[in-house]
Amino acid sequence: MVPSLDRYGRSLQDLINMVAELRERGIGFTSLHENLDTTTPGGRLVFHVFAALAEFIRELIVIGTKEGLAAARARGRVGGRPTVATEEIIRAARDLLPDPGRSITSIANLLGISPGTLYNHIPDLRELRAGAVPRQLEAPTK
Repeated sequence: MVPSLDRYGRSLQDLINMVAELRERGIGFTSLHENLDTTTPGGRLVFHVFAALAEFIRELIVIGTKEGLAAARARGRVGGRPTVATEEIIRAARDLLPDPGRSITSIANLLGISPGTLYNHIPDLRELRAGAVPRQLEAPTK
């Protein structure tokens, strides 16, 4: 017994395979939302029709979502949270990181950001913490 067909399988084929496996084991399948019972021939027919419709609707939703995101991007909209790490904040963090007297958490709190933001926006954070010169800033050797 499941609440709805679209909650039981990821695709039409997946759904059909799982219900067929249950049937082979002598287990009936009932969907509460669609009021389906696959223990009868008519129930199995309706199951296949509803399963196909559920997959069709799921695919329409995916297509609509992708089109909506593409249209938003074309209008200059970008999804997700806005970044709080400006160039000035990252520059200030880079200046403070080599100081052994300050923890990463205290630097983040001072700048009004989370420690995770520092790790996400400063790839060489551990090198800066160690007081080493980051690899990309080292002078090339000849």
